[in-house]
Amino acid sequence: MTTAAISTMAEIAGTLKMTEDDLFRQALVSFLTEQKREILQRRLNILTRYAVTSIADLEDRIAQGEVAEHPAWEDLIVAENLAAHLEELDVYLENLRDA
Repeated sequence: MTTAAISTMAEIAGTLKMTEDDLFRQALVSFLTEQKREILQRRLNILTRYAVTSIADLEDRIAQGEVAEHPAWEDLIVAENLAAHLEELDVYLENLRDA
């Protein structure tokens, strides 16, 4: 971090009457929460495309031939990866909130 960034962070923390550590933790929580929101939206877009409410529902519809395998399988893989990333973000957020 540059000297100017450190100085600005100290100034903001002082203005908000919080420690720099608390400011940094809250900023990180906000950033990760926004990342989570974006991932949830991407997953919802995939599920909506196939009129399902869960990844398991999408997998079932593919297996039953109710939706075309292509590109549904690719979308299923993306949705599963997004779900895994959400779990990772949740762990980070829980750790930050407990700190």
